[in-house]
Amino acid sequence: MTLSKAAMVELRELSRSEALRKDMDAVLRSRHNPFINAGVVDVDAYIFFVSAFNEFVNHEPKPFVPMQCSDMRL
Repeated sequence: MTLSKAAMVELRELSRSEALRKDMDAVLRSRHNPFINAGVVDVDAYIFFVSAFNEFVNHEPKPFVPMQCSDMRL
């Protein structure tokens, strides 16, 4: 996908914008990872999130099927 000349000009103008840089710095400072608690990955929070998300999207788990390949190479 190629950008139009007008879009390229707009992106160049935005790249020089001090206000945009300040906004992006504010976003970066306020960012946090909800799965890290006191500097340690909280596995329980991740499992809770994934389970709730799967329930939300009504994900039906597929039954486990063992792999039947006897010649696997990397």
